[in-house]
Amino acid sequence: MTLATQDVIRTTNPATGESLHEHAAHSHEHIEQRLAKAAAAFGEWRDFGFERRAVLMDRVARHLRKFKIAFATIASKEMGKPIAEAVAEVEKCAWNCEYYAGHAATYLADEPEPSNAAKSYVTFRPLGVVLAIMPWNFPYWQVFRFAAPALMAGNVAVLKHAANVTGCSLEIERIFELCGAPDGVFASLLVNSRDMEPIIGDPRIAAVSLTGSTAAGSSVAASAGKALKKTVLELGGSDAFIVLGDADLDAAAAMAVKARFQNAGQSCIAAKRFIVEDGVHDDFLARFVEKTKELVVGDPLDQKTQIGPLAREDLREALERQIDESRKGGAAVALGGKRVERPGFYYEPTILSEVTPAMPMFREETFGPAAAVIRARDVDHAIELANDSEFGLGGNLWTSDVARAEKIASRLESGSVFINGMTASDPRLPFGGVKRSGFGRELSDYGIKEFVNIQTVWIGPAKSEQTPQSE
Repeated sequence: MTLATQDVIRTTNPATGESLHEHAAHSHEHIEQRLAKAAAAFGEWRDFGFERRAVLMDRVARHLRKFKIAFATIASKEMGKPIAEAVAEVEKCAWNCEYYAGHAATYLADEPEPSNAAKSYVTFRPLGVVLAIMPWNFPYWQVFRFAAPALMAGNVAVLKHAANVTGCSLEIERIFELCGAPDGVFASLLVNSRDMEPIIGDPRIAAVSLTGSTAAGSSVAASAGKALKKTVLELGGSDAFIVLGDADLDAAAAMAVKARFQNAGQSCIAAKRFIVEDGVHDDFLARFVEKTKELVVGDPLDQKTQIGPLAREDLREALERQIDESRKGGAAVALGGKRVERPGFYYEPTILSEVTPAMPMFREETFGPAAAVIRARDVDHAIELANDSEFGLGGNLWTSDVARAEKIASRLESGSVFINGMTASDPRLPFGGVKRSGFGRELSDYGIKEFVNIQTVWIGPAKSEQTPQSE
């Protein structure tokens, strides 16, 4: 394994632009030790059984809740999430741990399957060491969304987190250690993204889960495919938020604000393209603008703050380019449209109207506090616009006719459709996308079965089988 890892990984407070910490990157020897420990731990952990694994996961859930303010504060400082949202994220992680502690045994119970055997069934065996490559935007949830089902299935986990949330990565590792996980069951690797190919190819890594950009997913999928490793990819999104003429416009506009601007718009499943039927377009836009004006921009550690900074300066620059190019193409600024004059990487909550499919605000994934409002002639045009994207992660549909909404949902090319509500991940429901938004599923029973060996067991002697004779 040849690595080009830098000596230091630095984190920066995006609310001030000031340096936070310097972390020593793991050396080749350190990485080797951690992979060796993980491989050894798998032999013990897979034999623990569901009840003993559940004890650990319940303990982790309690620990997360007990110290949620401390954990949330680290995230707020490292990537700018408003503290109230960061606390809610930690709470959700605890729920996920409890959910899989209580459901894993049922989800992975042996399934009898009649055949010509004396006895035959399908069973679910863990794969081994699963490598998780995770992003910064939900630094706890993305990890626990993967880790809870993977560990409860009997796998062990190695985490390569985004560099700008290295403190969160180390804290998660410490949580498992403090809660009594056997050494090696969960470990963090402090390495650069460019050093991941040899780690993915290491024979001790059984599978890979990545949440991140389409470019990152393509790169990891290529490396994993070369090494014949199972992958689950949750990638970018440009979710449509369709508002039809019979929708409750007040409710739709209120939810539109949350769906777009939560986490300063830095979410794969945030609503990004607001496709509104022509007859209610202007009315919806006016309500959307007025409700967005109420958002409080400020210090992420202030409980009143609803919009914090973008996580990095390059992200603000990318959003600025998308907005400026769309404006040059004919989009109108209904609200915002410029940087906030204060230290840090802030950008005003922004709404562009008269956006068309030729513009970056429609065509590209936008990762920041900016919404694109698009006018649709009718329902069929709204569906056409929604599907006119390389992404297919989630989507929203607002109408008072639920029966019609369910028919429309069947025509939308996305991994989920939320009718009269906001797209969200939930341990009880499968989560993932189609097209360039990735493949595989997380959460629910589908998610826990992604990283298992679905094994057929056939026990003889064979029974004679009578083939029906035609008369």
